[in-house]
Amino acid sequence: MDLSELGGFLKSRRDRIRPRDVGLPTGPRRRVPGLRRDEVAQLAGASVDYYIELERGGAQPSEQMLAAIARALRLSRDERDHLYQLAGRPVPPAGGGAAHVSPGMLDLLDRLVGTPARVITDMHVVLVQNRLAEALLGPAPSGVGVRAGFVYRWFTDPSARALYPPEDHARHAETFVADLRAAVARRGKGDEDANGMVAELLRDSPEFAALWSRHDVAVRRMDTKRIVHPALGVIDVNCLNLLTEDGSQRLLWFSPVPGTDAMEKLELLSVLGTQDLAAEPGQRAPR
Repeated sequence: MDLSELGGFLKSRRDRIRPRDVGLPTGPRRRVPGLRRDEVAQLAGASVDYYIELERGGAQPSEQMLAAIARALRLSRDERDHLYQLAGRPVPPAGGGAAHVSPGMLDLLDRLVGTPARVITDMHVVLVQNRLAEALLGPAPSGVGVRAGFVYRWFTDPSARALYPPEDHARHAETFVADLRAAVARRGKGDEDANGMVAELLRDSPEFAALWSRHDVAVRRMDTKRIVHPALGVIDVNCLNLLTEDGSQRLLWFSPVPGTDAMEKLELLSVLGTQDLAAEPGQRAPR
């Protein structure tokens, strides 16, 4: 652990990023070539005072904060790993909630300003999402590892299914299991997290066990679905996927289905945002 070096490294990465690179206004009176400390704090979801203390070498950030800072500063995988090592934290394994998101994928996400979009792992763990995705799908669940993923929660937490109409549940369950089988095979027998999750689901969910026994496999690249929003009702969307080369992550974005009222509802959603619309606790769960 070297917190002094950590502070210098953060400042050097901050200086190289222009506000427009991360969707922030440039403004006419900037005294620094890159991002200001308050801008990095905003992007990482930290207080300004806390981030200043990090650059001074006076605090050891948590693993969650390191993941948020790495994304805010668009660090490469090597830079992300270096950040964790300087902070004296273990480098997170691939596939968890702190997994590295490539700067290129984050750049694409930033450009989808008027479209709900998020980046997830192959275990359907949400890594990052934009404001409209949170408004449409709800906040990412707390927790770490593959058990924070939507597929695991689909078969273990009944409230997770409130996102879709009941008559669509069987189709989604089949799709999730077929997609999961492809991901688990790609990870291999040595991946304890993924294989341990499957073992738990086989033990605890008869529905999952029945679907798993069919050996269906299909990587989901595009789907049309109906999403239940607590204020706007059912919204018909096309869910499109862009996969990384190794298939470990995917960028999802949601577009309105032509011939439905989804366009109007998504436009209204951009105005409503994530304000509390009298939804019952747990009524929405992320995709």
